[in-house]
Amino acid sequence: MESTTQGTVEIRVTGFGHPDAQRLSAEVQEEYVRRYGEGDLTVIHPEHFEPPAGLFLIAYLDGVPVATGGWRAKKADPHGLRDGDAELKRMFVVPGARGRGLARAVLRRLEETAALAGHTRVVLETGTEQPEAIALYASEGYAHIQKFGLYREHPQSVCMGKSLPAQDA
Repeated sequence: MESTTQGTVEIRVTGFGHPDAQRLSAEVQEEYVRRYGEGDLTVIHPEHFEPPAGLFLIAYLDGVPVATGGWRAKKADPHGLRDGDAELKRMFVVPGARGRGLARAVLRRLEETAALAGHTRVVLETGTEQPEAIALYASEGYAHIQKFGLYREHPQSVCMGKSLPAQDA
């Protein structure tokens, strides 16, 4: 737990099936509808985020769930994904908690846990209507990569990736 002048932040591993994760995932889908006209149609199942295949986190601010993010292991495919990739999904901070560094804290914890699980790169898909997300990822060392996933042909799709440091065995 970390205390700040803005409250106490705790980042917990919950799994994607947790009720708080499901509620915040519904909120992020509403955000996608506002920004893109529809929710994310990418198939996601709770087991995608169960170790060792993945991990899902929730950040709580003074005990209230306000931010989420997860990673799931990916295999090489013809669209640029590689064995060892971990894909970020459902990075989200509720509007009232934005600007407090929660997304950055969740992102760094996800990178750390993915590296500890043996992943060599983190990849993600976001979109042009999320400039604040693109700016966050760029500021954390992410660069544009070959488009992958369901939206790879969509003009608003932006795919980014970052190599992770090798972990000692």
